[in-house]
Amino acid sequence: MLFNSISFVFFFLIVTSLYFLLPHKYRWFLLLVASCIFYMAFVPIYILILGFTIVIDYYAGIYIENAIGARRKLLLTVSLVANIGILAVFKYYNFISENLTNLLQALGLDISVPLLTILLPIGLSFHTFQAMSYTIEVYRGNQKAVKEFGIYSLYVMFYPQLVAGPIERPQNLLYQFYEKHNFDYFRVKEGLKRMLWGLFKKLVVADRLSLYVDAVYNNIGHHSSSTLIVATIFFAIQIYCDFSGYADIALGSAQVMGFTLMENFKRPYFSKTISEFWSRWHISLSTWFKDYLYISLGGNRVSVPRWYLNLFIVFVVSGLWHGANWTYIIWGALNGIYLVAAIILAKPKAAFNNWIGITGFPRIYLFVQIVTTFILICFTWIFFRANSISDAFKIIGRISRFEGSLYKNETMFYGLMAIGILFISEFVPEYFPQYKLALRSENAAIRIGSYALIILLILSIGVFDGGQFIYFQF
Repeated sequence: MLFNSISFVFFFLIVTSLYFLLPHKYRWFLLLVASCIFYMAFVPIYILILGFTIVIDYYAGIYIENAIGARRKLLLTVSLVANIGILAVFKYYNFISENLTNLLQALGLDISVPLLTILLPIGLSFHTFQAMSYTIEVYRGNQKAVKEFGIYSLYVMFYPQLVAGPIERPQNLLYQFYEKHNFDYFRVKEGLKRMLWGLFKKLVVADRLSLYVDAVYNNIGHHSSSTLIVATIFFAIQIYCDFSGYADIALGSAQVMGFTLMENFKRPYFSKTISEFWSRWHISLSTWFKDYLYISLGGNRVSVPRWYLNLFIVFVVSGLWHGANWTYIIWGALNGIYLVAAIILAKPKAAFNNWIGITGFPRIYLFVQIVTTFILICFTWIFFRANSISDAFKIIGRISRFEGSLYKNETMFYGLMAIGILFISEFVPEYFPQYKLALRSENAAIRIGSYALIILLILSIGVFDGGQFIYFQF
């Protein structure tokens, strides 16, 4: 069931209405049943996989809490192996098999490793990582094991963030299922406004831009450097609005019922450095890797070369998390290289900036930093979006020629208009927080008019083709 579908509108209205009508003690059961229905709307049989990991981690949490010494670590290992094993089979088995076959044939061995004909369960990486965070936190003593199987199941399956996050931590979400949330007009209104804005991002910006991006990236041989540059920039905006639009709907729908989920985006394209970008982009994943992988590797409490390696490993793994394809691995590796290079070149960069005197012009310097960071990020998006590594290098080669006419169509015009609205909506709170946008105006007429305008734009130029959210495939 997609957030951008009519079926979800009815689903949300029915579930939310029942949630407030039912006594508090029955609400968790309603949400659990609703979450099962929501997930089974995609591929029903895959709820068994989700159920398997839930059972394993539920009992692992209880036994880990009561265990000591080596037994405690063994139980955590069993839980992690079960979760990672599910990912390995469904997400990475064919990728490993294909590459192993290629390697064997390159060595002159006519051996083909068999492939599995299975579909990747929707959002597998998201709910797997959320389940893993629970057992790790219980192991570390930061979270008490949940004794109610239904509540733990709801923690993993809570429908607003089940398919594409944010990847919640048990300390933030579990206790909220025990709280009684009364109907609050202001909170409901704010949640609905956020859901509306998320739909605008998805239908008007992301899905509109995808028409242009897909036409170009799927036919790179027919397009010039200028068109490929525009398509790459459009994809940067598309993936942001697609993913943050989902997050807005998820957080908004949870907020209506009284739940507070983790913020996943904080206007990332206004970042001045790559490091800052990753503190604003997919925050729940970047902090997950920091807390559970980076720190486990030693973080920055090791030798300098090992510190650089730790950063690089985290981003390569992050790339692999996104997909079983070398394009994603290169995307992750590039971001890792960026971060390491930024640390190494920090002093020479500062000296150069002082030498040319740009730091004496703060606004110009800020603009240069933001544009430079955006260009570097857009370069990595080429690998993320390209259909293959060879396509990615072809795109880079064509872009470097700086020649050819620009491919223009109606989609480009509407896309630029939507980007303009998005830019204003993020620029004002980023740099002029003292001013209120139309959606938050104290003037009721302006506020209602802005709602009406967004709804009109959604209905008039929104793309209603049932397009799936990009991060569902992860």
